[in-house]
Amino acid sequence: MTTVTAFAPVLTAENHALKRDFPSKPFAIRHRLAGHPLLNLPRIAQLASELPRDLIEYNSGKVAISQDPDAIPSVDLDPVEVVKRIETAGAWMVLKRVENAPEYRKLLKDTLLSVARARGFNSLLDAGFEQVEGFIFVSSPNSTTPFHLDSEDNFFVQIHGEKYFTIYDNNDRAIVSDEEIERSMTKHRNLKYDERFASRGIEFHMFAGDGCYVPYQWPHWVRTADSHSISMAITWKTREVRRVNDLHFFNSMLRGIGLPQQPPGRQPVRDALKLAFYRTVIAAIRPLRGSLAMRRVLRRIALGKRANYYLKGA
Repeated sequence: MTTVTAFAPVLTAENHALKRDFPSKPFAIRHRLAGHPLLNLPRIAQLASELPRDLIEYNSGKVAISQDPDAIPSVDLDPVEVVKRIETAGAWMVLKRVENAPEYRKLLKDTLLSVARARGFNSLLDAGFEQVEGFIFVSSPNSTTPFHLDSEDNFFVQIHGEKYFTIYDNNDRAIVSDEEIERSMTKHRNLKYDERFASRGIEFHMFAGDGCYVPYQWPHWVRTADSHSISMAITWKTREVRRVNDLHFFNSMLRGIGLPQQPPGRQPVRDALKLAFYRTVIAAIRPLRGSLAMRRVLRRIALGKRANYYLKGA
């Protein structure tokens, strides 16, 4: 039987999953965010009209589990129309970094604070919940999110519709190699999927009010059922996660100029030197990121010509 933890935004532990498995293993959760006024289609359409365009990604939902990122079919609608017509649009969409809107930032932090308190902490920082971000997913019926991994920890909550969420152990390098992890974080998130992996997955079958905890870099793929779906990922990055992410990004940049690198953790002294240099450079260019045009340029320089794949004409 799948273990379940509940939060409402105030989380109450119905079992020991939160203490036993967090943050190393996935587990099911329950929540009461379904029906929240910030998470219905009209309000999400409004949010889509307000967010910077490079924080909205969408394409056809008719894709393969092991989807070639260079062959993803597009949807010829603007973001607001995708949301309004999601039942028939045949689309998959994510609105990124929704914490940029104050109401959503409060919702995310209030929800995570309930988790922190359930674990015996008085604040998000005490619990290690740093760099809190939110991602809202809107998908048409029978859509697929291809096999991929994410560079943060995540409470994934189902708001509307039915969804199947299948997760795989990130320590199994037979499923995802170190090289694929780096590439998925810095080029395109999609990973190669083999049907022989199927028996190794943990599937969560979710309806409104359900969800799951997705640990850092655990690969997964997702599919919806016969109605449109609204979901939200409530994410955060610990200090250690930020360190490993920065090393992956810098390693990718060095690899791009012909200097292959060992994965994070293999050479601790060299990792420390690379991290110090990379963070100094990032701090120097951070003020430039206020401009959408400059963000495009910086992504292209750091991550290659496909870095802006979700922006038309990028």
